[in-house]
Amino acid sequence: MSRTGKKPVAVPAGVTAAIADGQLSVKGPKGTLSIPLANEVTYSIEDGVIAVKPANDTKRARAFWGMQRTLVANLITGVTEGYTKKLLITGVGYRADAKGKVLNLKLGYSHDVDFDVPEGIEIKTPDNTTVEISGIDKQKVGQVAAEIRRWRKPEPYKGKGIKYAGEFIFRKEGKKK
Repeated sequence: MSRTGKKPVAVPAGVTAAIADGQLSVKGPKGTLSIPLANEVTYSIEDGVIAVKPANDTKRARAFWGMQRTLVANLITGVTEGYTKKLLITGVGYRADAKGKVLNLKLGYSHDVDFDVPEGIEIKTPDNTTVEISGIDKQKVGQVAAEIRRWRKPEPYKGKGIKYAGEFIFRKEGKKK
């Protein structure tokens, strides 16, 4: 039994949810999101809540149950509050600058890295060592953050690189003389 799946997802005021053509679409103040419906799970919208239940008693249906409920909750949170990831850049001469739909990264390579910002994502640089990625789709925000971090992962000896805010980098001791 899924403990997560048992809880219905509350639909706040100002948000509308509809099921049509095999899609669950949610519309709110920040925009519209939708997910395809899984055949193993049944969805019902009533009295301001979205309930997710397994369609049958198979192992596959029970496996999909909790995950589908979490995806529905992510849609509701995305259209009401949105999601934000913060990246911190550490290293001498390493910096970032957001100009329109392009993020310019100086990461110690012989050339600058120009990262094109995808549709639906907003990138801000409050200072030259901080990058804030925000949007309504949790998966897309996380994917963009991971792609930016991939350009220069933090290394364990000096700690230089791009890391998530709050991430702990296990530091290693260098070579002994």
